[in-house]
Amino acid sequence: MAETALTNPGESPARAAGWQGIAADWSSDQRAFKNVSWGKAMMWIFLLSDTFIFSCFLLSYMTARMSTTVPWPNPSEVFALTIGGHHIPLILIAIMTFVLISSSGTMAMAVNFGYRRDRAKTAALMLATAVLGATFVGMQAFEWTKLIMEGVRPWENPWGAAQFGSSFFMITGFHGTHVTIGVIFLIAIARKVWRGDFDVERRGFFTSRKGNYEIVEITGLYWHFVDLVWVFIFAFFYLW
Repeated sequence: MAETALTNPGESPARAAGWQGIAADWSSDQRAFKNVSWGKAMMWIFLLSDTFIFSCFLLSYMTARMSTTVPWPNPSEVFALTIGGHHIPLILIAIMTFVLISSSGTMAMAVNFGYRRDRAKTAALMLATAVLGATFVGMQAFEWTKLIMEGVRPWENPWGAAQFGSSFFMITGFHGTHVTIGVIFLIAIARKVWRGDFDVERRGFFTSRKGNYEIVEITGLYWHFVDLVWVFIFAFFYLW
């Protein structure tokens, strides 16, 4: 039955009769994910669990902000940069957002060329996405360094409510970790695409799996999720 599901993913596997069929339904994913690959289903489950975590972080941030009686720091002043003698609010955050949203475009094109089995363009676009992601992380590191030098800590800050620092480091740090992991995976998958591992069905070093171009789409799912989460962080943390 398992072999049938792997070799003919579009067909419904034969269901055993009686109690054996009921046990098979409860103990496997043959009914729920019969038309979806294992890798893609696992990525969607992971993204769903990650959605709950980010939602809890943002809800706790909103609760802390609305419940405190101490004035909350003004994001336009805290996240402003002085360029050429001019105080420009949120300029760094705007550039970071533009860079990350642009990386979704290059990732979408990489998925498109991946299904066309165009190795050169797929690898180049994935590397371009990784460069944009690394740029975002670099600017986030600059933002962290600037705020730490100005006295922001998880337990205090010079502008108001003490919860501001812990909320900022927790939410942006968790998201930045996701971006960093995504950059590492983008580089690893781009290398495999460039070498033609999926065309010659070369087994991976760590998992011994042959893999295929679907991993490009799965990586894209993760990357688009990371970008989407940033939109919510940008709206709730920097614009509110």
